[in-house]
Amino acid sequence: MNIKQHWLEITNVIQQAQKSNMHCAIASVDENGIPNITPIGTVFLRDDQSAYFFDSFTSQLASNVQHNPNVCLSAVNSSTMYWLKSFFKGRFSSAPGVRLYGTMGPLRAATQEELTAVAKRIKPKKLFKGSKLIWSDFTHVRDIKFTEFRPVQYPKMMEGLWERG
Repeated sequence: MNIKQHWLEITNVIQQAQKSNMHCAIASVDENGIPNITPIGTVFLRDDQSAYFFDSFTSQLASNVQHNPNVCLSAVNSSTMYWLKSFFKGRFSSAPGVRLYGTMGPLRAATQEELTAVAKRIKPKKLFKGSKLIWSDFTHVRDIKFTEFRPVQYPKMMEGLWERG
């Protein structure tokens, strides 16, 4: 399937997944071929089939991409209401999840625009103690360029979804 052609659908799935889970998962592989999955709550998609995320608390991911920059971002809408409605109707009204495959770039300083975007995302949670402990020291990001995707499949409940290209 053509990632560029489906990018709007992909971004909608990831936005719903982040809303319901507060994170996406990024899979990487270490130098011995051992896989690792890192939950990331600060993934921001761009219009050009790329993304960036704030790289904090990701020591294994950071180590892995030094040896192999290939990664897979996985996002699934886990909203209880979404799933209950889908089960009741016997079909999904939108795709439940997606996997994006690409390569991760080096660590770099975040731009002011990126810092503003993350501040906006965490603002509703900023008053809580845990928020201050986790989300108070964002300074650096990594870019990911995506080249392929695979939808999460539940064929009998997904007729008509992802039909084009």
